[in-house]
Amino acid sequence: MIKGLIFDYGATIDSNGKHWAEVIWEQYVAAKVPVTKQQFRAAYVYAERALAVNPYIKPEDNFRRLMLVKIKLEFDYLLNEAILGPDDAWNETINAIAEGCYQEAKHTVAEAIKTLKILSERYPMVLVSNFYGNIQAVLADFGVDSFFPSIIESAIVGVRKPDPAIFMLGVEALNLKPSEVTVIGDSYRKDIQPAQSLGCETIWIKGIGWDESEDKIDHPAIITDFSELCNLL
Repeated sequence: MIKGLIFDYGATIDSNGKHWAEVIWEQYVAAKVPVTKQQFRAAYVYAERALAVNPYIKPEDNFRRLMLVKIKLEFDYLLNEAILGPDDAWNETINAIAEGCYQEAKHTVAEAIKTLKILSERYPMVLVSNFYGNIQAVLADFGVDSFFPSIIESAIVGVRKPDPAIFMLGVEALNLKPSEVTVIGDSYRKDIQPAQSLGCETIWIKGIGWDESEDKIDHPAIITDFSELCNLL
């Protein structure tokens, strides 16, 4: 019997299963940035790696600030690689993309709150996330911090998905056995597989991923919208 829940955050709660590269790319398209998707993806990877090794993000930074830093890093790559022309004034575009991403997340989280309220009345809940050290500020800004008394954040605990150890920290925070916990996440490799290896139940919110490698993978509990959780739990 399931007695507790572990949630991923990024691309699970804040984008309804859609990989954040896809969300940002949609904003690039809307802003008519003259780059190919392949060029954008290279910039996305560059920014993610830069954020992982440099203290650009402060604990008090909300998601708007995080997105602004991330998009600036992506444009740094595109400019340094001469993919974009240096004579163009990109600050307005960077701000527009970051704000578009922030508003998209704000709207999606507001919809997810309806489900989180229902589930929080049934189960204790813990958040387990690969994040940048500021997830408390992000959750508070979006009004979802109260749902998760315990938060396991990779930048704080020093363990990152797909290492199962980070999920075990979530199980221990719930004070339950792995078999009594259901893990909900958007990534088969980073969420579902490591959680299953511990003996947890899993629910896969399957949206547009980073690549097509997971498209053909089957799983007994797949949802395509966050609200479907209420019917399964």
